[in-house]
Amino acid sequence: MLSRTAAVLLPLFGRLTVTREAEGPYPAGSVFVANHDSVADPAVVLAALRSVDVMPVVLATAGLWRVPVLGRALSKEEHIPVRRGSARAAEALASAAEALGAGRHVLIYAEGGLPPRQDARCAAPLPFRTGLARLVAATRAPVVPVGQVGARRLCSGTVAKQLAGVLTAPVRRPRFHVHIGGPVRLPAETARGTSIAHGAVSAAWRRAAHAVGESTPRKPGNR
Repeated sequence: MLSRTAAVLLPLFGRLTVTREAEGPYPAGSVFVANHDSVADPAVVLAALRSVDVMPVVLATAGLWRVPVLGRALSKEEHIPVRRGSARAAEALASAAEALGAGRHVLIYAEGGLPPRQDARCAAPLPFRTGLARLVAATRAPVVPVGQVGARRLCSGTVAKQLAGVLTAPVRRPRFHVHIGGPVRLPAETARGTSIAHGAVSAAWRRAAHAVGESTPRKPGNR
């Protein structure tokens, strides 16, 4: 339902285009990892993935499960809450490993949060946390890098700016672009795997940014 809803609603707010490097179906049990810079970008990414017949289990902040209706839908579809900063944070990776073992795709945001900036400009992915690399080391799942741009044109900044952005988007028609890279095999070593994954997503992000004429300033590497 989440993927279908994103695919139906997103065209009301802007124009989505998608490019990818690998044709045909993605390997069962792949980890899709995308850059995260707006509360709106999961809808952009899910709509793009649905267009290539991928409807993943999503790792998302646990607070969404407290939202009426949405929380029930997330639980019903077996999406995975991430309880950051708590003793239960590791449960998300264990649940993701189970989903991958069952052949389902998983979507993860390895930056671990949104950037603090208020502007709507395009910017490179923040450093990745190590959860992605640890998940892949445990499961040997292939990683598919996903780069997205445009979501901040829909929704960014203060709460007031976010609401204004959403309300005016049907008139402004911002452009969204998602580039899906080819599957990558990460090494078992956590730091190196994290660095390679960050580089692959950054490359996909640059491809997406160039597709819509956005500049691509760089950020420091992983921490």
